[in-house]
Amino acid sequence: MKTDRNPNAKLTFIERFGYGAGDYAANLVYSSISAFLVVYYTLVLHVDPAVAASIIAVSKIFDGFSDLAMGYIVDHTHSKYGKARPWIARLCVPLAVCTVLMFSVPSSLVGTPQLVYMFLTYNLVSTIFYTGVNVPYATLQGLMTTDQYERGLLGNFRNLLSTFGTMTVNTVVLKMTGFFGGGDAYTQKGWTMTVAILMVLFVALNMFTFFTCRERVTVQADENAGKKESVSFAEGLKAMVTNKYWLLMVCNLFFMFFMMSIFFGTVLFFTKYNMGNENQYAMVANLLSGTQIVTLFITPFLMKKISKRYLNMSGMAIVAVACAMGGMSTSYGFICVTSVLKGIGFGFAGSTMFGCLQDAITYGEWKSGCSAAGMGNAASSFCMKIGSGLGTAAMGWILGAGGFQSELATQSASALAAVTVSFAWVPALTAAISVVCMVFFDLDRHYDKVVAELAQGKYKDN
Repeated sequence: MKTDRNPNAKLTFIERFGYGAGDYAANLVYSSISAFLVVYYTLVLHVDPAVAASIIAVSKIFDGFSDLAMGYIVDHTHSKYGKARPWIARLCVPLAVCTVLMFSVPSSLVGTPQLVYMFLTYNLVSTIFYTGVNVPYATLQGLMTTDQYERGLLGNFRNLLSTFGTMTVNTVVLKMTGFFGGGDAYTQKGWTMTVAILMVLFVALNMFTFFTCRERVTVQADENAGKKESVSFAEGLKAMVTNKYWLLMVCNLFFMFFMMSIFFGTVLFFTKYNMGNENQYAMVANLLSGTQIVTLFITPFLMKKISKRYLNMSGMAIVAVACAMGGMSTSYGFICVTSVLKGIGFGFAGSTMFGCLQDAITYGEWKSGCSAAGMGNAASSFCMKIGSGLGTAAMGWILGAGGFQSELATQSASALAAVTVSFAWVPALTAAISVVCMVFFDLDRHYDKVVAELAQGKYKDN
């Protein structure tokens, strides 16, 4: 096998923007789940937060199998549109429909039937269709170019536009649910209409990604090359677990997404109950996202001077400190300052994490002689979704342990303390663990050699 690569390929602006638009779309789903699904379950349906958390946690068992399966499917897909792009176009509509259904639990369902409906719709979204779109989307980055700087830029555009997606959700959801709910932000009609409108935008953005991005990295038969044309599931799995850089990166991503999920999921609870004003939610959340966007415009220049690894480490260190600060005060001004610091940290870390992941997958290909980009991204996606799901679940369990009751306008001291633990202390700890993972990620010392030898059809073991 020989891989046709152009390490010096320069992508057009529209390709970079088109790729980033795909994560804007993804965050219309992801941010709605991470920031508002537990809110919807508890404040609209009045489900116990610990029960809601358990539904999400149990579902992640099934999610793991679907990610690996989708990665295998992508690696073995052959079409005129490539390996990854067709799946984005095929599955974005079913994902949009199921997301609307997830936020539209019929009022006629109570007790066990209600919980069954929640479980089924959550799994249709997260386990099946989000996996079916997101794994190919993540794989697409590595198939567009192998150039390290271009991958960094793609990661930057991805993170930039995903942040706009998060800001969109943070800014409009409660306003829209209130508008469609006749002034009440927590009615079923309001949530159904709001999510339906967001999902129309979701589909349009995914199709934009499909039509503007190209897969340049292709695999061609070559009798003299050492790489296998078809890699079995077991071979692909072995190639991943023996790749120390991939293992370090997925650990980093697990803790990053755990941290982001529990933090963003708690922001509304923190502003509503601990700060005493839920109207401050949008400003607290958007100050973070706005600062992150400004930072993302700077990171392309920094990446020319500082490796992606060090930018990632610096970013998560800033996040860890800022999260810890958030547990020290409920002052509106002070919390806004911590949001700005978190935005800087997220900007540094977010712009580099997926580029580092693709570099680790490329290293694994050189090390093992196996091309398993789909499985590598799928397993990474699995770890990210496990982290995200457990982060959301942990928030629910912590609130439940603290005695949080959705029917009460004023919560007990233990419930308020539980909100602070979810908002500040757990995110600070997990962000610090991400920093430790990147201390050992020294791939930048070897990457130029890896790409050069891959371009010549050479592999470490041959």
